[in-house]
Amino acid sequence: MGVLLAGCCLQSANAQYPVKIHSHNDYTRTVPFYQAYAQKIYSIEVDMFYRDGQFYVCHDEKDIADGRTFEQLYLQPILSLYKQNNGQAWADEARPLQLLIEIKSDNTSAFMDALTRLFEEHPSVFNPSVNPNAVRVTITGHVPAPDEFARYPEYICFDGDLNQNYTARQLERVALFSVDFQSLSKWNGKGLPVASERVRIAEAVSRAHAAGKPVRFWGAPDGITAWNLFQSMGIDYINTDRVERCADFFSNWHNKTYVIGGDASASATGVTRTDRLDKTTHDFAGFRNDKLQLAERIPLYTPSYLNDGADLPVKNVILLIGDGMGLAQITAADRVNNGLNMLLLKHLGLITTSSRDAFTTDSAGAGSALATGEQNSNRHIAMSDDGKPYPQLTDFFKEAGKDCGVVTLGNVADATPAAFYGHNVERDNAEDLTRELLNGKLSVLAGSGMECFVRRKDGLDLRNELKQRGYRFVTQADEIDADTAKVVCIDEEMAKATDTDNFDLLANATRRSIELLNGRNPKGFFLMVEGAKVDYAGHSNCFPASVVETLGFDRAVAEALKFADRDGKTLVIVTGDHETGGLTLIDGDNQTGRMTACYVTDDHTPIMLPVFSYGPQADKFGGKYYNYDIPRRIKTLPIE
Repeated sequence: MGVLLAGCCLQSANAQYPVKIHSHNDYTRTVPFYQAYAQKIYSIEVDMFYRDGQFYVCHDEKDIADGRTFEQLYLQPILSLYKQNNGQAWADEARPLQLLIEIKSDNTSAFMDALTRLFEEHPSVFNPSVNPNAVRVTITGHVPAPDEFARYPEYICFDGDLNQNYTARQLERVALFSVDFQSLSKWNGKGLPVASERVRIAEAVSRAHAAGKPVRFWGAPDGITAWNLFQSMGIDYINTDRVERCADFFSNWHNKTYVIGGDASASATGVTRTDRLDKTTHDFAGFRNDKLQLAERIPLYTPSYLNDGADLPVKNVILLIGDGMGLAQITAADRVNNGLNMLLLKHLGLITTSSRDAFTTDSAGAGSALATGEQNSNRHIAMSDDGKPYPQLTDFFKEAGKDCGVVTLGNVADATPAAFYGHNVERDNAEDLTRELLNGKLSVLAGSGMECFVRRKDGLDLRNELKQRGYRFVTQADEIDADTAKVVCIDEEMAKATDTDNFDLLANATRRSIELLNGRNPKGFFLMVEGAKVDYAGHSNCFPASVVETLGFDRAVAEALKFADRDGKTLVIVTGDHETGGLTLIDGDNQTGRMTACYVTDDHTPIMLPVFSYGPQADKFGGKYYNYDIPRRIKTLPIE
């Protein structure tokens, strides 16, 4: 009997979702059974009447109709699939399907006897003692009295009532407890239930779990806010009439929720990656899910604000660009970490990001706008539509006698870093772009992308050419030091995702590059730092990666602020080039920082982005303006 009762009592959730998704009133779907089955959910509900020796599927007796029978809509599809899949519901997953049959008619005894006869014709499909992967049958609605449970085969289980006193034997036949949500709360699914109602909901869950059973609420709000709340409260079954959307919300759950200091052993395994990257970065290996669990929150640097907003000449400018980093990404990282360095800055503006030829920009158009002060078309790198090169901020500062640098946690030939030293009408022309490094405009370049320097199709060994022009060529960020020589650092670690193994890599490269530039030239410097992979996280729809990449980028912001406070003449500007993924924050926990979020696309979006500024002249970057106005405003500042 223990094996049979395990079918009633120990039904495990589908590993595809963190909860059991229950297709409520499944027969109302456009395609009953198959719509829910296609989502590989756990449980399907069928309302049935028994009349004249036939089971009819409908909610009300007046709706009984020929062609709407249990045999046609459910039994035959189930039998066919079990035959096709060699005795299991799904071909690729040995997991049972629950069929929750609601008795709508008042002839419970006749209904149950006929249903038992029907199922006993197919023991390999409905009897777990014959087939461990058999359909789990649970009866709800006009459930037989508990003292009648024993009349029926042990593979038939029953829906429980929390107000019913069951014997131990009877409780073994209970598969779950279903509760009328309206008896506990009048919540409509917006915000949260009031505190007293949350207590009642939690008490119902606790009572079910104390009996060793899962719980389902019917008559409950049915939407993302409710699903998220119910999952966080430990409600086992999500009762839904919107099965596809519910399944989509809970799919890939490890990529939709994050908390710092969680149990690393419970982290998801595998790799999350995207095929939406461009030619230069399409080989990105992805985000290792088990390496995204930070053990503790990241400490912040508190700025001195000594010269913040002061009307003083600017000696150095550090521009930090979070690729793909919109306000949602910033908000998420802030709430998860309980603070960000960039949000400690008091001067704030907003920029629009549309490119010349499109409402939604790519990184080439946006990066080039930030580099040149001109509105560029998508895929163009600091160049007009007719092939005219646009002067860049690096040209402006070079002419002012300052040194320039570019640091990216990505490929140095990708759109945003290339926009500060190269020109081309096609962002994928990496060899042409990197050849322009030979003009010597940059004193430091750091990132990944060795393929752009050796084994090039044009036969050029760019490493040797750069060495002949006075550059040190190194392959580790730790080798960037205050030596007076110019440096090109191609460190392939910088091609990898930010994770627990290399969390401070960008911050380290930023700090070392600042020290090098500051030591080289007493007249000052310009440095662009890119956090490249917030964008990759958006394309991959990987929320944990977005949080970790944003926090890693924010560590680089801290290094810029530390130097600005020591120096007193450095302007720091922090912004993004565009938002990626349409990230939407669903809900979170103010105490733990746990957050749930979803993406609405795997591409860029045109939403406005914040601009944070710090140091002398920082007050000049407030208001709402175009992205290309950032370099234009920089050029109007008093430069020391």
